[in-house]
Amino acid sequence: MTRTPYLTRAAAASAAALALALPIAVPRPTLAGGISQQSDQYLPVSKITIKSALRVNLTRNVATLPLHRGVGGGTTVWYVITDASDADVAHQLGLNVAPPLANITNGCPGCAQEVTAATPHTLLGRGGTVAFQGLPNFSLRRVLVPGPTGFPPLGAAPGAMGDLHYSPFVRVQGSPVVYNAPIVATGNGPFDVTHHTNTQDRVLGIDTKRMTVDLLFVRGFGDGQPILYLSFADSDVLSAVIERSDFTPGLSLSPFANGEGLPGSARAEIFTFTNARTGVSSPPAQGLTHVIVDGHNAEDENLQNTAAQEALRRGGDAHNIFSVFPTLRDPALARRYSPLWDLQIGVWSSAAVAQGLNVAQTDANVIRRLAIRGLVTSPGGTPLAPAGIVIDCPALAFTDKMPVAPQIPRAISFSRRKGRSG
Repeated sequence: MTRTPYLTRAAAASAAALALALPIAVPRPTLAGGISQQSDQYLPVSKITIKSALRVNLTRNVATLPLHRGVGGGTTVWYVITDASDADVAHQLGLNVAPPLANITNGCPGCAQEVTAATPHTLLGRGGTVAFQGLPNFSLRRVLVPGPTGFPPLGAAPGAMGDLHYSPFVRVQGSPVVYNAPIVATGNGPFDVTHHTNTQDRVLGIDTKRMTVDLLFVRGFGDGQPILYLSFADSDVLSAVIERSDFTPGLSLSPFANGEGLPGSARAEIFTFTNARTGVSSPPAQGLTHVIVDGHNAEDENLQNTAAQEALRRGGDAHNIFSVFPTLRDPALARRYSPLWDLQIGVWSSAAVAQGLNVAQTDANVIRRLAIRGLVTSPGGTPLAPAGIVIDCPALAFTDKMPVAPQIPRAISFSRRKGRSG
């Protein structure tokens, strides 16, 4: 089991510094995992950004997406599609529009694997069985041993790891369009959705006859509003464990740190905290300590683990903060959305903690202003900046008001320090 140096520094700094809008409740068929959904609450479809998603179950913390079949290295694989770099393609397939993904192979050819379809020159998922070059290994045992205060953990090991050729981002041979198409299961079944020995750690149900998969979503914030997102891959070991995603180290080479909104970049920015409040609900709780202590993060997630389900429903997720969201009204800001996130790890200063300011934050620009004031730093007290960790977390939905604009403008001094004009 390993702990990365950056998150180790985050832990040390942390120690030193020390809902929904009328969801629908209707009878529905059972989940792929076989659990009854009678009287479960469902998010209205108008709030879902991945329009191809079949439903979002707020009671079970599950999004049901269409499942696609592929092959790789002689093995049957099963994948989903959430985002596309081309707007027309995204609209045809019911995906998020993510223009920055077109840049993902800039200086990193392996950051998007080329796949071949049975019918060439077709949209992904529409041309028959797709052949992948790289695969994730789901047979690893996910381990997280909480530390005395939760974070940092005493040890961690990821439940899945991509091979040398694996990336969740793909291009179909002969097409420039980049898709977010993570593999979520391998083999022909039966599928282990309890301990996840042949499925991604967030797969809670899979049905290869109906071609659907049930994925545990994540609750977070974006532009002042509560949002939902999915999590598939992570360039860092410990972050992958906490996110229940696949350790995919090659994504760290994707372009580029501090690149949100800049030409040639594939990344947007996401924020988390090491030493924000803990507690059963968020707000006020948030961050890495919170998700480990209050979110049952050391346990396997499955539909039988009702205690973990309830903890997440009440607010046990880390509640990370997206910098941009696909629904923003300003087209220039909406075009910055990417499911590939440049993680910034915030540490509340000792003065901020003493004043009780370390409550849940919901807007990236507010966090940036707190950083200018020195109330939030990177681990070690250095200015807030990317942690060198990249994660694949596509937007799924919003649960209350639609995110349409940041709560406050971006601070000019922060933009200049970061080298951008947005």
